[in-house]
Amino acid sequence: MGWDKKATLALVDAEIERDPITQQIIGGAIDVHRALGPGLLESVYEQCMAVELSQRGLTVQRQVAVPIMYKGVRVDAGYKIDMVINDTVVVELKAVETVLPVHEAQLLSYMRLLGVRVGLLLNFHVPLMKNGIFRRVI
Repeated sequence: MGWDKKATLALVDAEIERDPITQQIIGGAIDVHRALGPGLLESVYEQCMAVELSQRGLTVQRQVAVPIMYKGVRVDAGYKIDMVINDTVVVELKAVETVLPVHEAQLLSYMRLLGVRVGLLLNFHVPLMKNGIFRRVI
């Protein structure tokens, strides 16, 4: 039995519609990408996303320290999550030629460490933003 890409995309679209926060974040990313295009530094997209999402009424935390506990001891490893939105969605921003498995692993690790179920990996280095959106749920 083959993979039905169209049916899978329809399911993803339906799930995004049921998640208004994720929908707002993706809409914000598309607006930022339309305004700026690809080719800038990740830090620029982060600042613009913070403005866009705040204007949409979302609570935006930037550069959130990742709490790492090892054998009951908090370890300051210096990891920071790009954005946490409304305390419910981890957003990791990239401006890279290709999203690699390590980028997805980073997002999933941050989600687990923060105890957040939904995460978005947004790569702004694409001609169309819809090709740079990766949503994960754990």
